[in-house]
Amino acid sequence: MAGLRIIFMGTPEFACPTLHKLIDRGEEVIAVVTQPDRPKGRGQKLVPPPVKVIAEEHGIPVLQPLKVRAPEVIAQIRVLNPDLIVVVAFGQILPQSLLDIPRYGCINIHASLLPRYRGAAPLNWCLVNGETETGITTMQMDAGLDTGDMLLKRAIPIDPDEDAQSLHDRLSLLGAETIDDTLDQLLAGTLTREKQDDTLTCYAPMLKKEDGLIDWSLEPQQIKNLVRGLTPWPGAYTLLDGKTLKLCSVTVGEGSGAPGEILSADKKGISVACGSGSILVTELQLEGRKCLSATDFLAGCRLEPGTLLGAAAGN
Repeated sequence: MAGLRIIFMGTPEFACPTLHKLIDRGEEVIAVVTQPDRPKGRGQKLVPPPVKVIAEEHGIPVLQPLKVRAPEVIAQIRVLNPDLIVVVAFGQILPQSLLDIPRYGCINIHASLLPRYRGAAPLNWCLVNGETETGITTMQMDAGLDTGDMLLKRAIPIDPDEDAQSLHDRLSLLGAETIDDTLDQLLAGTLTREKQDDTLTCYAPMLKKEDGLIDWSLEPQQIKNLVRGLTPWPGAYTLLDGKTLKLCSVTVGEGSGAPGEILSADKKGISVACGSGSILVTELQLEGRKCLSATDFLAGCRLEPGTLLGAAAGN
């Protein structure tokens, strides 16, 4: 039996396992729509989105519109006559005129257990807020922000020390498994929809660099969760002598003091007072340098107990 005629919309690494899954299933992926190539690095060389690389390896036509809602782009997609559009971390809002084209509509893979954590950065905010469980929801898209009917949910526990990179990798694979099950049920005619309960929702807005600025009055577990949720990007950071100091790995420590005060600095790590306790920093990165273990960092940068991190450090 011929596979579904599918247009895949996605951009970053997170979307790649799902595209691979669609190809491996034998579906007819008739086009990939992704973001334009972006300049990266010191040389500002144009780099293609990861999804584009996979599409080209498989000879799948690629569209890279600046705005997917542009009339000429909608017309292109209408001519392709897809049965279904699958969307994973595409990066643009789809207009109703596009959602109405495929006979099975558009299915989105969202990295949270909807209706919680609607928005652009669900896995990050899930960690920042100290959640112990998350997952994937496949959703029949409508014109709202992650408000469509839920199709399938798959939940996983969150490890207490897991960071955003680790959770990203696990959820990207779970997303591919979940779309596999979703399409099986769609083709079998057994797929059901469930309305979202808007009273249970919370939001996960796009991350900004300033979200990572550490407030040393927060409790140790809150700061640990911030570091987990924002590693590797944009990073949880403070200031040391006016320079950005990113904390890459921390644990809840012992002892207390003034918020942001360095209590000790040795091979075990750098103990910093916060809230009613402290954290122990085991990996960190000074502006313009790479991330180092606390031991290696202290070999090149002496930190005296009593030093204050944060805004007060420059006073």
